[in-house]
Amino acid sequence: MAKVFGFLVRSVLWMLTHTLYRITIAGREHIPSRGPALIISNHMSMIDGALVGASIDRPVRFLVYGPHFRLPWLQWFLRYLHAIPVTAGNRKEVVRALERAHAELAAGHVVCIFAEGAVSRTGNLLPFKRGFERIVDGLDVPVIPVYLDRVWGSIFSFKGGKFFWKIPERLPYPVTVQIGKPLPSTVKASEARLAVLELGAEALSRRRPDTHLLHTEYMRSAKRRWRHPALADSTGQELTHGRTLVGAILFARILRRRTPDQRIVGLLLPSSVGGALANIAVLMAGRIPVNLNFTVGKEALEAAIAQAGIRTIVTSRKFLAKASLPELPGMVFLEKLREEIGRGAKIAALLQARLLPVWWLRRRLGGNAKSDALATVIFSSGSTGVPKGVMITHANILSNVDSLAQIFRMETSDCFIGVLPFFHSFGLTGTLWFPLLQGASVAYHPNPMDAKTIGELAGKYQAKMLISTPTFCASYMRRCTKEQFGQLKYAIVGAEKLRPALAAAFREQFGVNLLEGYGCTEMSPVVSVNLPDVEHTHERQIGTKPGSVGHPIPGVAARIVDQETGEGPIFDREGLLLVKGPNLMAGYLNQPEKTAEVMRDGWYVTGDVARIDEDGFIFITDRLSRFSKIGGEMVPHVRVEEAINDALGESCSVVTSVPDAARGERLVVFHTRQDVTADALWEQLSQTDLPRLWLPRRENIHYIETIPTLGTGKVDLRQLRQLAAERSGVSV
Repeated sequence: MAKVFGFLVRSVLWMLTHTLYRITIAGREHIPSRGPALIISNHMSMIDGALVGASIDRPVRFLVYGPHFRLPWLQWFLRYLHAIPVTAGNRKEVVRALERAHAELAAGHVVCIFAEGAVSRTGNLLPFKRGFERIVDGLDVPVIPVYLDRVWGSIFSFKGGKFFWKIPERLPYPVTVQIGKPLPSTVKASEARLAVLELGAEALSRRRPDTHLLHTEYMRSAKRRWRHPALADSTGQELTHGRTLVGAILFARILRRRTPDQRIVGLLLPSSVGGALANIAVLMAGRIPVNLNFTVGKEALEAAIAQAGIRTIVTSRKFLAKASLPELPGMVFLEKLREEIGRGAKIAALLQARLLPVWWLRRRLGGNAKSDALATVIFSSGSTGVPKGVMITHANILSNVDSLAQIFRMETSDCFIGVLPFFHSFGLTGTLWFPLLQGASVAYHPNPMDAKTIGELAGKYQAKMLISTPTFCASYMRRCTKEQFGQLKYAIVGAEKLRPALAAAFREQFGVNLLEGYGCTEMSPVVSVNLPDVEHTHERQIGTKPGSVGHPIPGVAARIVDQETGEGPIFDREGLLLVKGPNLMAGYLNQPEKTAEVMRDGWYVTGDVARIDEDGFIFITDRLSRFSKIGGEMVPHVRVEEAINDALGESCSVVTSVPDAARGERLVVFHTRQDVTADALWEQLSQTDLPRLWLPRRENIHYIETIPTLGTGKVDLRQLRQLAAERSGVSV
């Protein structure tokens, strides 16, 4: 009788789950049809057990939060499902639960444990507990990793800062259950967590149909939020989402006429309303926008234009004059394009944008491209060599936006401050597509060092999100008031190491933490980021570890391998960082051999040295390209910089190297403290714990008025090496 009733309970649960959710199951063949198996899943909502159970054709014994068994209306239900009570902190109950789970496996049953030990409150994968290792100890049973995707956002998840009390976004709610290949029973917690992360990368690629494009998704968003603010900039321009959509349609039509046989269109525009509108319009016209880096000099700019085969460049006369840039062949000016738009065209575009469905607009404007089509080409800054064109697809950026939306709680009423250029990958993804696809707004200013204007913008629009660099944030502390930044919910920094002193000072002045993240253009670009810690009832979940660049974002997997042999993964020690996910680039433009150099079995080789601790946080140690081999030993530039900055009391130095006939290379130091002599700095360094081999010579320590940087805020390593060669009298 109990078996029959248990079957009926599971049947009802299956029907309810499949009524409320539209479940896509991938990898069901990895569940054995008979015999024992331990399922390890991520934990994103209160109903995860039902989702796993509804995806598997066998009865499953779940480890369930102990206090649920004290609820009269739930107790009988859990008993008939043979659930196992477990409560963290109650050692006796934990041991008893693990022993019972072990016995169930030994009896040939399927057991499921949520190895994080709690429902995620951050939207990200939490550290794995090691209890499951004890469950399978001494047993030869398969361990099946499972990843539940898109569950965050359902009413049973913690999205919005609460469980249950929210309106469903849609019914039935789409969910993906990604089941992985069996792992051996000897698997460790860190290895199992990596396997679940990899499944998350696979699952994220299934979230959107291949018909979703950046501009069509913006059309949908803009239609829903027609009168909401969308774009603004420091010149006083302001557009609603409706006006932005109409303007993009108007410019798209003109661009289609002007570029009938062209695939790629160049954009030479600052972060502004015009720059954002041009990016959307070029995509709507069925072309590929390439934002050109106007800070890298004529040679690199011309190289990018030639590589991409750009014949038309959309720009502005006013911008060219202000930036002192020369007029180039093929330039088309926004001022001229506006003159071509008549009243009749405006009325037609308004009616079409307001009344026609997205599929019709797409057919008339952008053709029938798929999401794996090229969305842009972003040229590397050239800090370490000739710029490479990184090919980014619609799916790449959409997946990165989906991941960011999962871990950062942004409302349609929120405003972003856009200070990064669109030729910077984070500027394009983080301050153009992320806010617009969320239905939020963004206020732009093209000069990230103009702290006074940025503070005024932040205050005027009550900015909630700032994406910047530590260097830029240091300047904001000098010129911006607490009231101007008083509404910030998130301040994300990257591109350079965040010093603890700056983080503490920023938090003290503005009351918000700087959240250090990490990314690369090849990953469109976000790989990982720290998040605010979350405290809810009895549960505290850590989202930030000082010195780290956070956890990988949802859908991105990261692993460390040995630098020399490539063997791995290795855990909690330094090695080469590899990453993968649906945000991984399509390759380098016209350079398949260079693409092959950075790819390893589907993983992108970042060139960064890092370690991942037992909680899954990534700590970047250095770049391989920022090592010097001196006397046969690898000397990390970043560690020498840290020692110098600590000695000087501020972040004002940078280290590079030049060839040395005797020892292979020698370090060259530049700093901006005019009051500190080379002898004094060397004496301070000699008192630190730096190895003697790592100490630069006195004659190789130089004062410099400003450290050369690129438009992205990163140090211009190429110019720095040239300067070092000049000061040292050598050729590089």
